[in-house]
Amino acid sequence: MTNWKTWLAGGAISLGLAGGAWAQEDTIKVGVLHSLSGTMAISETTLKDTVLMMIEEQNAQGGLLGKKLEAVVVDPASDWPLFAEKARELITVDNVAVIFGCWTSVSRKSVLPVIEELNGLLFYPVQYEGEESSKNVFYTGAAPNQQAIPAVDYFIEELGVQKFALLGTDYVYPRTTNNILEAYLISKGIPKEDIFVNYTPFGHSDWSKIVADVKALGADGKKVGVISTINGDANVGFYKELAAAGISAEDIPVVAFSVGEEELSGLDTSNLVGHLAAWNYFQSADTPENKAFIESWHKFIGNDKRTTNDPMEATYIGFKMWVQAVEKAGTTDTDAVVAAMVGQKVTNLTGSTAEMLPNHHLTKPVLIGEIRADGQFDIISQTEPVPGDAWTDYLPESAVLESDWVTLNCGMYNKDTKTCVQLKSNY
Repeated sequence: MTNWKTWLAGGAISLGLAGGAWAQEDTIKVGVLHSLSGTMAISETTLKDTVLMMIEEQNAQGGLLGKKLEAVVVDPASDWPLFAEKARELITVDNVAVIFGCWTSVSRKSVLPVIEELNGLLFYPVQYEGEESSKNVFYTGAAPNQQAIPAVDYFIEELGVQKFALLGTDYVYPRTTNNILEAYLISKGIPKEDIFVNYTPFGHSDWSKIVADVKALGADGKKVGVISTINGDANVGFYKELAAAGISAEDIPVVAFSVGEEELSGLDTSNLVGHLAAWNYFQSADTPENKAFIESWHKFIGNDKRTTNDPMEATYIGFKMWVQAVEKAGTTDTDAVVAAMVGQKVTNLTGSTAEMLPNHHLTKPVLIGEIRADGQFDIISQTEPVPGDAWTDYLPESAVLESDWVTLNCGMYNKDTKTCVQLKSNY
């Protein structure tokens, strides 16, 4: 999930915070595994900066367990195999206690076997396709039932959408999400022939035929809606083509899962006004917690125009929970922290409470936002916190699976055979 802004946020590759009142050996090292170069840098650099801000604030409060936190920032350079290599380096060479990182699912899946082999700890802050639960990973972004499925429900119940175009970039997150959504739509009584699915490569620019196909779906008078897992700069051409075809948000609404404040910042949003996005956080959330977070962010980054976004909130929640778990465990030992993480609660930035569940997913509210001309969102729908599902109920092979790292000590427990099976796709 990239965005298409042209800037790359600056910042040092590493941040050594030892010295002063604390000696080098008295630090707790925190790994930051986000791309600072390559195609993902314009999305991931912001999350690197978010972790550095959280570390600075924690150190200002006295550190953790009487020690200062030290960031160890590496650059996997938007290279999926390099994510695994850098994760191994962080754990075996730098001896980090935890890693905050990854954006795309392919980068996370590259890192996962390394984290599990070395018994490391990863906090993953981006919405994803689900169908995974590792003892060594805490998923602080949305699972499909906390973003994709509620967006479909909104289209059906509030907008009267009867036909669906599932448009995505061709990689694991859109394909798995759309497999789930297609099964869900069929379970809701939407005929398979009323579901149009299409995938395009990263950077796709010629949207004329696809938009024409979407428009043709409504030839029979039924209301059409687009569920978009299109990523990166391909969105620019997609929305422009909708406008060129004379299609407004009232005609064919689009709800996007990968378009947020960061992606809209600095763009001409005239072609996007009225279309929707589904997230668990928007910068426009009117809460004291969000106001304080935005003020802290602007102060840290030195730029009042820098936006906040959903993965930043997920990073914030994960970091706060990790600190609380370390304090509860009295150690940074992975097994002790993993045990202490379940049940941790943090007030999220939209006013409710995030709780870490036994399946290593969070409770998260679902927000639907309408794009404004200024690149922000009017929040038009917000739910109470929804528990994240590691395994969807809408794919037969997943419906029988359960994740519970407390009672069952298993991330992939088959309820029919009553056995714990290994997630082979990760290896």
